[in-house]
Amino acid sequence: MDRNMKIKLNPDKDFVAMLRGRIAANNGYCPCRVEKTDDNKCPCLAFRTTKECCCGLYVQVPADD
Repeated sequence: MDRNMKIKLNPDKDFVAMLRGRIAANNGYCPCRVEKTDDNKCPCLAFRTTKECCCGLYVQVPADD
């Protein structure tokens, strides 16, 4: 991740509510992943290592936001 960027919750409140509902219904696992492994528990390993959220719950924004 660029040092000039930070991670924030997606600003689309309806999308976030829908996605959080899907995550809860999936027992905390990313709804974008098929396998239910520790690596896919939200926030998933891909997000924790690359800071890129495949489902869009988290987004990168300029650090001065």
